[in-house]
Amino acid sequence: MDVSIPFWYKSNMSGIQNYNLYGEIRDLPDVVHCEAIEQRSKLHNWALRPHRHARLHQVLLVDKGGGEAMLEGDSFGLGAGSLVNLPIGSVHGFTFKPQTTGWVVTLAAELLDQGLLDREGLRLELRTARVLRSDDEIRNVVRSIFAEHANRSFARAHILRAYSALLIGLVARRIAGQVPKPDQNDDGLLRQFERLLEKHALDHLGVADYASMIGVTPTHLSRVVRQATGHSASAAIAQNMVREARRNLAFTNLSISAIAFQLGYDDPSYFSRVFRRTTGMSPRSFRRSLGQDKA
Repeated sequence: MDVSIPFWYKSNMSGIQNYNLYGEIRDLPDVVHCEAIEQRSKLHNWALRPHRHARLHQVLLVDKGGGEAMLEGDSFGLGAGSLVNLPIGSVHGFTFKPQTTGWVVTLAAELLDQGLLDREGLRLELRTARVLRSDDEIRNVVRSIFAEHANRSFARAHILRAYSALLIGLVARRIAGQVPKPDQNDDGLLRQFERLLEKHALDHLGVADYASMIGVTPTHLSRVVRQATGHSASAAIAQNMVREARRNLAFTNLSISAIAFQLGYDDPSYFSRVFRRTTGMSPRSFRRSLGQDKA
């Protein structure tokens, strides 16, 4: 079954949906949540519309079958052995082939906060949604998590936390093997900048403002950001806004003017110029490329 971005776009009559588990707003009730891919996908005709989780990190592993993952507006094919890292706040959706099987492990933000030490650099690797290739070691850990999750024996919570820490470490290691690693001494500064970007996304602050909040010079902040990402700090600020704009253009039916106001722009024309300068196309052209043309 093929479901395109335009189908998802039309069906979302407001903003991007924020869930804990897909379609649910209650808190995660356990140390981790384990769910077979087919368990929830069957209920939604094998298509999970784009959404995000405010406080949950997920790891998805396809066992048999496959389909398509939509991660932050980009499409990725899935097959047997595909491993998907879904960090907190990332917009994602799936279209699975009928009868696809696999596993989804969901970890609460609090569990990650307890286990991830800043100096080890795992957070930096895990911050981006990615499709990877699994291996037997990761597969075995996922199966162990599912087996222990179904168990009610003594020390269950402790063992689940240990297995989950192992899984997230293996996923981070797999990502690190594919993505160039920035200078680890600057990881903390970069993380501060990223947290501030999320917190002040709609405040339209400049590089000097962020540098002042972190306690470094604008030149030093720009150097660290460029070394880690290949872009300047000012470009990162613009890209953060554009990322949210792209999400709304792709996954909602809000007008371009409404999106501009939502992002803190008093003038929709200025918003369009910023979007074009950053992406090379206007918001209307971007939306048209997805098969939609709503002003």
